[in-house]
Amino acid sequence: MISPPLPPHPRRGRRRHLLRLLLLLVVSAAGAGAAAALPPRPCAPANGASAFPFCNATLPAAARARSLVSLLSLDEKIQQLSDAAAAVPRLGLPAYEWWSESLHGVAANGPGVRFAPPVPAATSFPNVVLSAAALNRSLWRSLARAVAVEARSMYNVGLAGLTFWAPNINIFRDPRWGRGQETPGEDPLVTSAYAVEYVKGFQGEYDEYNDGGSSMMLSACCKHYTAYDLEKWGNFTRYTFNAKVTEQDLEDTFQPPFRSCIEEGHASCLMCAYNQVNGVPMCARKDLLEKARQEWGFKGYITSDCDAVAIIYENQTYSSSPEDSIADVLKAGMDINCGSYLLRHTKSAVQKGKVQEEDIDRALLNLFSVQLRLALFDGNEGNQWFTQLGPNNVCTKEHRELALEAARQGIVLLKNDKGFLPLKKNEIGHLALIGPAINDTSILGGDYTGVPCNPISFLNGIQAYVPKLSFAVGCVDVPCNSTDKFEEAINIAREADVVIVVAGLNQTEETEDRDRVSLLLPGKQMDLINGIVDASKKPLVLVLTGGGPTDVSFAKENPAIASILWIGYPGEAGGRALADVIFGEFNPGGRLPVTWYPESFTNIPMNDMNMRADPSRGYPGRTYRFYTGEVVFSFGYGLSYSNYSYRSLSAPERVSLSELFSEADIGRKLAYAERDGCGHMKIEEISSCDALRFSVHVTVSNHGSMDGSHTVLLFVRSRNNTKGSPLKQLVGFERVHTFAGEATEVMITVDPCKHMSIANSQGERILLLGAYVLMLGDLEHEMVIED
Repeated sequence: MISPPLPPHPRRGRRRHLLRLLLLLVVSAAGAGAAAALPPRPCAPANGASAFPFCNATLPAAARARSLVSLLSLDEKIQQLSDAAAAVPRLGLPAYEWWSESLHGVAANGPGVRFAPPVPAATSFPNVVLSAAALNRSLWRSLARAVAVEARSMYNVGLAGLTFWAPNINIFRDPRWGRGQETPGEDPLVTSAYAVEYVKGFQGEYDEYNDGGSSMMLSACCKHYTAYDLEKWGNFTRYTFNAKVTEQDLEDTFQPPFRSCIEEGHASCLMCAYNQVNGVPMCARKDLLEKARQEWGFKGYITSDCDAVAIIYENQTYSSSPEDSIADVLKAGMDINCGSYLLRHTKSAVQKGKVQEEDIDRALLNLFSVQLRLALFDGNEGNQWFTQLGPNNVCTKEHRELALEAARQGIVLLKNDKGFLPLKKNEIGHLALIGPAINDTSILGGDYTGVPCNPISFLNGIQAYVPKLSFAVGCVDVPCNSTDKFEEAINIAREADVVIVVAGLNQTEETEDRDRVSLLLPGKQMDLINGIVDASKKPLVLVLTGGGPTDVSFAKENPAIASILWIGYPGEAGGRALADVIFGEFNPGGRLPVTWYPESFTNIPMNDMNMRADPSRGYPGRTYRFYTGEVVFSFGYGLSYSNYSYRSLSAPERVSLSELFSEADIGRKLAYAERDGCGHMKIEEISSCDALRFSVHVTVSNHGSMDGSHTVLLFVRSRNNTKGSPLKQLVGFERVHTFAGEATEVMITVDPCKHMSIANSQGERILLLGAYVLMLGDLEHEMVIED
């Protein structure tokens, strides 16, 4: 989160083995290079504050927090309401910076992180949308744990905080969104699963979670709550945008990731977004903030996005004064303001009677409870392994290998005519590598990146595989607004045996505060590629960077472009990962986490938040669940060097609700359903959703000559033509390792209440009764959910 232009701010098997191995490596390395001393702790025995009740570690965190709040004066309380919380010397409380970032590695964006000796760099893993393309839960958990180890290591030497504002789990609703690269994509199930794995891996709760009282290694934050996915488009900006969202779309598209992040992941932080939702600023949406706490069981603190409180009055003109803004957010349930607005105006709000001191006490109780769970104040934590982490636990060989593995697993093969890839290195005498990003390591991370340990450019990665390599940028830069460098690129393409062109996007095209206006390749990139196609001896390989989808229909349809790879923002090991895939050291298995739309989609206003299609106004809907138009590449698309087939899709033919309700209940509920014009059951009225769960079994066969990992994507569609039902929706996914010429059995568990339900127009979760079709590739299985 960068601040707007406002007052300045100081600113199973194999997969389980992967996670287990990472944790063993981390623990065995703990202590190597650890700092000599941790930051000062007020409750350490040597400090005077240790006698206060808030230092009694035998008490629950909430009780200790209440004790601490009771000791503070009003002025001291107000000084805790900023991300840059002030010290309270008389109680031994240190100053604390809440804002640190860790989206896909420890990042330099927040003031809580500094890269300096003895930790001048940290491992840069692939940006989230590429890791999401791996569709591998255990990989996601391993990535989060590795980032957490490095973050905690940096905290232990005073270079980072303990509270990190990640993951970004907003739905990638519109392909133009500049921050889509930060998210797990467009599907609520995938995004929810990613959120859970990230938070569990990152927070590392090592006590049983009970009423929000378990201890944590670090704190993760689910952001940006909710319906946030527009930066700057036309006359709309994220700071003033009013997202007009139906209750239906809110319930089954925008909210599920946040609910999962809290209910299953037990996230300790929630960030409210800049935008309004149906006319009310999110940080002042008491109903939605209370939903997180009262319905989802959130135990943690709620922070604003940076300066999101200031804009309520100064930009959105929602409130009548700064004090009214303070009252709106504190009474809604927000706890801390990223920025200085509460520091400057809360005292006045209290004096004017708009805010009561108990409103502040409630916020502080949440804040201090999280700090106590993190043992920020305690001094007797030497027996906790993560307190012994230090510089030698950052940029480790294991973490850099994990970064490589994540990039390789995420790369998506979009086209491969006649098996052009993989290239055989012993058959290539001369290779030409072209593109403005080929030797630019700054492109590898995308946004929210820190200082990488050992970035490997595309040029360096591919050089290791070929005896002779010529390279040229082709375009002066990624925006490619001139043809000045075309001639050199075309000349080397003419002489080479094989040509690889790296094209696509970087942060000049898409990033925070910048949405795209076109889905085409930037500037004259397409002209460059066509010029190279005309000059080269053989079909070329096109590599696409960037987090957002691009319309590359021209390349998809051109036989002279044999192969297309999407590499996203692959992190510091991106150059080697690309080379390993191109030369067959790794069999690609990534799947697109977002739909790739044609350029004509840009005729759709980006500010139209409706997910469902509306033929009456020519609106095609959004994402694979509702979009009715043409696509360039569909959600879940991805090729491999192996051919896979499925057989024996095994699942129940009927799932019955009769055992969960009495005959009278069923009759009554169905009477209501008939009155409403459809057969369904409300999820809240189903007493035991666990009893409805079922397993789907399928055999996956690898017909290729290479081992590979393959993602099974299980979709469902209802034959009940209820208005607003998705065209289809993902109900399960599993990435499995397959051996060449062999078959592997996969099992996916389906929870009908969670995975097959939809929202009605009132925003209520319902399970449609009647026939469904389970779909896996070309296989279909008919089943019925009956009363």
